[in-house]
Amino acid sequence: MLEVQNLQLTLNGNSIINGLDLHVDRGEIHGILGENGTGKTTIANLIMGTNNYKPTAGKIIFEGQDIAGLSVSQRAQKGITLAWQEPARVEGLTVRDYLALSRHNGQADQLERFLLMVGLEPAQYLDRDIDATLSGGERKRIEMASVLAMRPKLAILDEPDSGIDIVALPLLLNSIMEMNKQGSSVLLITHSERVTEISHRVSILCAGTIIRTGPPAETSLWFKDNCRTCLHINEPVDEPK
Repeated sequence: MLEVQNLQLTLNGNSIINGLDLHVDRGEIHGILGENGTGKTTIANLIMGTNNYKPTAGKIIFEGQDIAGLSVSQRAQKGITLAWQEPARVEGLTVRDYLALSRHNGQADQLERFLLMVGLEPAQYLDRDIDATLSGGERKRIEMASVLAMRPKLAILDEPDSGIDIVALPLLLNSIMEMNKQGSSVLLITHSERVTEISHRVSILCAGTIIRTGPPAETSLWFKDNCRTCLHINEPVDEPK
């Protein structure tokens, strides 16, 4: 479904993304695992076209078309959506209105179900305003409910567990798996090995390039052994010590 070929991005003379190759199969949850500062959010922005990021070189191919030159709205129309690490606060809208805007055709009667899937009680949240009275974790879960309502072809989730407590995390992960069951492919971007457990494959990112891809358990263990204690973040070597 998604194929990224030799993607490169240089900003202000600094190389941020370096010859990145990645593919996400249809129906796959693909995890990208990396420490802070390795380029994870930049990849999300490049694929979605946000922040006016345009690749210095390379291709972003979605369903056979290079979309690197398309606008954010054009990419959204093709079925791509991005849930940011910090969810937007939509002033003046209730949770009900926000989910209704996001919903897929024919799903107006499922707004309560989407909230329940992320562990929020509809009676307590549907008619609340999306404002500063909601915690970061609550807003994050409402954002996830909106993505569920969209039923995108490809959902890019940037640090979906940010602000989520240990009790709510299983509910969040279950909602991502449910999204996948509904037919969405998922690019799951995180620094947490726990989050990538639900992936079909996991890629490790360092210095803006993929240095390893494999099954979740094996790849996460390699990440823990080689990246968590790494003294040369963003300077990948062939044989980490």
